[in-house]
Amino acid sequence: MNSMKRKERIRCRIALPLTIAGALLVAGLSTGNAIFYSAALLVAAMLLSGFLGVWWAARTLRITALLTDTTVQRGEDVALEIGVQYGGIIPIAPLAVEITAGPDRPAQNLKLDGMPGAKQKLTLTFHAAHVGVTSPGVKRVVISDLLGLFTVEKAPRTQGGELVVLPLPFDVGELTYAAGDSGTESMARASEDITSPADVRTYQQGDAMKKIHWKLSMRKQELMVRRFEAPVMPDALILLDCSRPPRTADENAQLDLRDALLETAASVMHQNIQTDHPAKLPIHGDHPIELDKGMGIQVILEALARVDFSAPDKFDRMLMLEMRRMRKVGCTVVVSARLNSRMVDVMVAMRRMGPCMRLYLITFDPDDQTKLPMISKLQSEGIEVCYVTPVAL
Repeated sequence: MNSMKRKERIRCRIALPLTIAGALLVAGLSTGNAIFYSAALLVAAMLLSGFLGVWWAARTLRITALLTDTTVQRGEDVALEIGVQYGGIIPIAPLAVEITAGPDRPAQNLKLDGMPGAKQKLTLTFHAAHVGVTSPGVKRVVISDLLGLFTVEKAPRTQGGELVVLPLPFDVGELTYAAGDSGTESMARASEDITSPADVRTYQQGDAMKKIHWKLSMRKQELMVRRFEAPVMPDALILLDCSRPPRTADENAQLDLRDALLETAASVMHQNIQTDHPAKLPIHGDHPIELDKGMGIQVILEALARVDFSAPDKFDRMLMLEMRRMRKVGCTVVVSARLNSRMVDVMVAMRRMGPCMRLYLITFDPDDQTKLPMISKLQSEGIEVCYVTPVAL
């Protein structure tokens, strides 16, 4: 149930009716003709009934809004069920209801016919075309009398539910990790390295003799074996450009760029979840958070849907800040809709520090001649470059 804000906007257009009623009253007093009195009384009754009808409807107006789904993937349809009811016995004009489905869609204006006391229901189906978080519902209701003399605008507080539109992952190639840092090799080295025990325990049948801690066994008068740390798989670090994407002439194209950025990052994380390698995805902006593979794909998708691209720093500066991690990761993935010489220099420096690198460049023009020299430089340094073209759903 949506509660109504106390703030209302009221408009009255009664100057002309009052003037007419006053003129009729003066004419009646001047001539003593009862017809003028009756006409003046009729105008006054019309004003009073119009006011009471609108006031009663505004005070008893109740609006419900319910989403059929609160979480959908981009490209799916979702329905908003709206119910409107008001009381009174005086007929008023059909209610004008302004419904908003999200910031990327224009508001829809509907006229609701019906008598006071009857509950009217309507279902609005809209297409979740872009990733993000919205609150679909009734933005404004306009109540007016039959003659349009009194009008009340009420803005309901939307409580029909939050709609989260999730990014839609697509297939990406498996990540390549730095030479010598494959998980199986790390596992073999860790299991055979008897110089770095993590703990000791009592000997169990089948333990290798080389793992026995002889000095401690003699002291305790029982066989004790060393326990070793579990091998650590090399990390994958996904760096998403969380600053505002490059401007485009078409607003929808701007939103498509945002969708492609989020869906590419989601796709890399989704592919990595199917492997044994840890993966981290730092989100910069007003609400910074670091996503981890262990959170699960659903939590990751919802967090990406809430990215507002509010990072104040330029992306090349963020890349420089993340260079401190390069010694600890086996693969770095950069996802951005922009490419400049500073970014190229930083990515080259990252690659030279050891990890394999892949760039996902989000662009409508993969053949942009101004970017070809920078792409060639990246590829000459062993950095894999992949193009992603935004697609509207």
